[in-house]
Amino acid sequence: MMNIKITFPDSTIKVFPGGITGREIAEGISPSFARKVVFMSVNDTSVDLGYSIDCDSAVMFYTLDHECSLEVIRHDATHIMAQAIDILYSDASFAIGPTINNGFYYDVDLPHQISIDDFPEIEKKMHEIIESEMPVMREVWSKEKALKYFSAKNQMYKVEMINDFPDDTEITIYKQGDFIDLCRGPHSPHTGFVKAVKLTKISGAYWRSDQKNRQLQRIYGTAWESKKSLQRHLDNIIEAESRGHQKLGASLGLFHIQNECLGSVFWHKNGTVLFNTLKNYISGKLLDNGYYEIKTPIMADKALWEKSGHWQKFKQNMYCIEGQDKNTIYAMKPMNCPLHIQVFNKQRYSHKDLPVRMSEFGCCHRNESSGSLHGLLRVRSLTQDDAHIFCTEDQIENETINFCKLLHEVYKELGFQSIKIKLADRPTERLGDEVLWDKAESSLHSALKSQGLAYSINPGEGAFYGPKIEFVLTDALDRDWQCGTLQIDFILPKRLDATYINATGRKQHPVMIHRAILGTFERFIGILIEHYAGFFPLWLAPEQLHIVVLNDKCYEYVDTLVLELKKVGIRFGIDHSDKNMEIKIKNSIMKRIPILWIIGDREVETSTVSVRKFGNKKSDCISATVAIYNIKDAIQNKN
Repeated sequence: MMNIKITFPDSTIKVFPGGITGREIAEGISPSFARKVVFMSVNDTSVDLGYSIDCDSAVMFYTLDHECSLEVIRHDATHIMAQAIDILYSDASFAIGPTINNGFYYDVDLPHQISIDDFPEIEKKMHEIIESEMPVMREVWSKEKALKYFSAKNQMYKVEMINDFPDDTEITIYKQGDFIDLCRGPHSPHTGFVKAVKLTKISGAYWRSDQKNRQLQRIYGTAWESKKSLQRHLDNIIEAESRGHQKLGASLGLFHIQNECLGSVFWHKNGTVLFNTLKNYISGKLLDNGYYEIKTPIMADKALWEKSGHWQKFKQNMYCIEGQDKNTIYAMKPMNCPLHIQVFNKQRYSHKDLPVRMSEFGCCHRNESSGSLHGLLRVRSLTQDDAHIFCTEDQIENETINFCKLLHEVYKELGFQSIKIKLADRPTERLGDEVLWDKAESSLHSALKSQGLAYSINPGEGAFYGPKIEFVLTDALDRDWQCGTLQIDFILPKRLDATYINATGRKQHPVMIHRAILGTFERFIGILIEHYAGFFPLWLAPEQLHIVVLNDKCYEYVDTLVLELKKVGIRFGIDHSDKNMEIKIKNSIMKRIPILWIIGDREVETSTVSVRKFGNKKSDCISATVAIYNIKDAIQNKN
């Protein structure tokens, strides 16, 4: 076989015989290094170490200390848990077992109702499998062979999934000991790479999320590269309970949700201030970056959704209303994109006018199942910081660069420092020609590399209409939240006949970039509440300043301060109650208000205020003018 060239991350190029495996290359570097490698990527595609390389390729090895390895070992843990359950309960039937944020789960059909009391026994068996360092082997079977095997094992959920594949599909399976599972991988070389694992909870889940199907037992767990990381995660779970956004939402007067309007939010006074502050902040950022804001209808004729393709894909999640003539069906919009194209189509654009950047804080509705709803984090009525950029193919890279800069600026000012980036490339089933896909993917790669942004590849997970970038922020409890996104779309402008006049005077379809920074406002506010535990930074806090007045003689002076506070737009509240000072201060602390002013006779006589910042037990007596300036300056600097 011919020799091949392997390019490593440091740009070193070495020649190897064709057909060499990643394991052989790693062992050639050093046996000790090879023992640390979890998986590798070949030309940005994640594969096992046993993968055979038969052409010139770029190769990168991922060891246990690399964050990308966490997802692989959690996938390992999923199989290890399933194997343990299979050993302990021979009548178990397995459905799906994906990785999720910080962990994994497996949906299992089992006559025995598993409870947390069963977890120690399952975990004990899992640790036996882990400690045995059982080799994990990948095989490719024909559809016929896979059906025969899983049918004989009475694994009917696997059989149903296999039957969904075309007849000529090659089925990837993984073996560890006597346990065999459907999986596309990659996996670690052996089970011993899972260094710390813990089962966490159990819930019910309908097969394929359809309430008409059988309800399965969903068993959750978490896996980490070290026991120290696992313990930190478990500690964070306990801390997260005290930061729960629904609990804090009630105590801080932010919002509530009730049974009569499941999935929709009642924003209270403080919550509305928080919502509008965030909205105005994003609106200002967009205006500064060349966007203009529009507002589109909340519903549209079914015909529009059919033409856009959303009816075929999202019909089951759309709220529909019958027209008065009973021949027309209107659907409440689950997203804004087709309506934005209607705005674009009402004006004639030249290539010189592009890019056109339009934004909308659009209220959308999605008929999510009641079981999936969770406070602000999963709702049916949602507001998005949605925007679409209509541009030429040559402008994709520059628009991506500008958006990445804007997103990082916003996340930093909102208090999120750690941002992970994933580039999801072309899926198996896609629309558009390969030349366009090559150009779009190349533009996204170039844009990220030009800014020195580290990113991983999410192979085959792009939308059917184009590749996308996903931005994942990490909160104060080390939890990951996928919020921002940028998606390249070649298809929708064609389906809805969006055009501009190109340099040759002919009509041409623009590229449409779908992008969001926060994603859904409701969800992002839920993340903010838990990230800050309700202790919002001054500029975001619904009430920025709380004034405690010690006696009635001080109110004339307080009134003069109120006038100044209103002039500069500081949000404040005054405690007019007859309670003593200590109780008033305690109430302010419970409301998590950033700044407290205490005003008594001394402050009136000296035109000062006693300032106490949240978390401090001592007050500083300073000029009222200086105190107001300090607050205003801190707000302007996003402190």
